[in-house]
Amino acid sequence: MTERAQAVTLKGNPKTLLGPELKVGDPAPDFSLVAGDMSAKTLKDYAGKVKIISVVPSIDTPVCQTETRNFNTHAASLGDDVVILTVSVDTPMAQKRFCAAEGIEQVHMLSDFKDHAFGPAYGVRIKEVGLLAREVIVVDKNDKVTYVQLVKEVADEPDYDAAIAAAKTAL
Repeated sequence: MTERAQAVTLKGNPKTLLGPELKVGDPAPDFSLVAGDMSAKTLKDYAGKVKIISVVPSIDTPVCQTETRNFNTHAASLGDDVVILTVSVDTPMAQKRFCAAEGIEQVHMLSDFKDHAFGPAYGVRIKEVGLLAREVIVVDKNDKVTYVQLVKEVADEPDYDAAIAAAKTAL
């Protein structure tokens, strides 16, 4: 498996990412993630839609919560042809609890807790801590990557405006 040493930092400490670096033009890797109802969701479940994939380390941290709230707010303005997926290794129960408490209804929460395959496939699994690095990926209706922002300091927020603009361009 590809290891990318010092690809990101976590509170200033360099971390290694497992998996290849995703690039614009790449086909989006398929995935099998777990939804809040414990069903399996794959890339094909969102076929024909532009997908904003917001990858976060843990929904139980302030930055991840802020990011999810921000994308939930933006979702209404994007229309039915765009879906926002937030992916973490949190359990589906923890994700569901957060969404219920915060009124998050526009973002689809998906968990990589079961087999931890999403992280290496998308190149965002942090080797040292087993969490996912913060990254925003936009995937077009044909499942091609059109935008990638790996947030170099995992504790920082992504560029929301750039991701939203990329999703609108992919329509």
